[in-house]
Amino acid sequence: MIFYKTQEEVEIIRQNCLLVCKVLAEVGSMLRPGLTGATLDKMAEELIRDHGAVPAFKGYKGFPATLCVSVNEHVVHGIPSDKQVFQDGDVISVDCGVKKNGFFGDAAYTFALGDVSEEVMQLLRVTHESLYKGIGQAIAGNRLGDIGFAVQEYVEHVHGYGVVRELVGHGLGRELHEEPEVPNYGKRGKGPVLKDGLVIAIEPMVNMGKREVVTSRDGWTVFAKDHKPSAHYEHTVVVRKHQAEILSDHTPIEEAVRQNAYLKALSYRTAVA
Repeated sequence: MIFYKTQEEVEIIRQNCLLVCKVLAEVGSMLRPGLTGATLDKMAEELIRDHGAVPAFKGYKGFPATLCVSVNEHVVHGIPSDKQVFQDGDVISVDCGVKKNGFFGDAAYTFALGDVSEEVMQLLRVTHESLYKGIGQAIAGNRLGDIGFAVQEYVEHVHGYGVVRELVGHGLGRELHEEPEVPNYGKRGKGPVLKDGLVIAIEPMVNMGKREVVTSRDGWTVFAKDHKPSAHYEHTVVVRKHQAEILSDHTPIEEAVRQNAYLKALSYRTAVA
């Protein structure tokens, strides 16, 4: 069943998403070569609990951590640990969720650490831009397939990367994953009609090479089968009549990136659409 949110519920979700982005901004301020995933995870849990919330991922279906930290060819669901030591040239996707006042918040960002090639930076830029292509279609009266079509068209047909099929965005509210699923591929004009008040997480997961993925022996970490780098960005939005309203905010994350000498900021020849 699809649940539509009242304005009061949307505001709770917004505050939760802003907390998630506060955590991701702190990640962006800390990242450096030699840091471990476990250190980030400990910081994230403490910050979330200090704000009266609880980590949404920890314990979810048995997941053991607060953050999903996925490096290079790892697409999503990477488990942070002391053995996960970041190195110059890594691209690091960090996904975070919180629960407070009965509702969830969710967002993700991919960081470029140190000497990352221009080829990989272009993957990150395209994935980030594709997120906004999808958001641009999250308008009441459009169909769910319009979102996926916009992402897939830009990623695969314009830039030749692979959109992951096995993992998708989702509704968000009193549950971390609600209906509907929000694929990053699809046909324009197909699927359920989008209605005002629908809150969804849109999260393109894009491989530099082919779209096929494999799950690691840990049962969680999903990686590109061809072992080429992957990128992942996520916003939580609410469908509105004329323009989707973005409830999460990447601005503090991007500011943290700009201030961290170890991180490479995204830059564009043209503005994000």
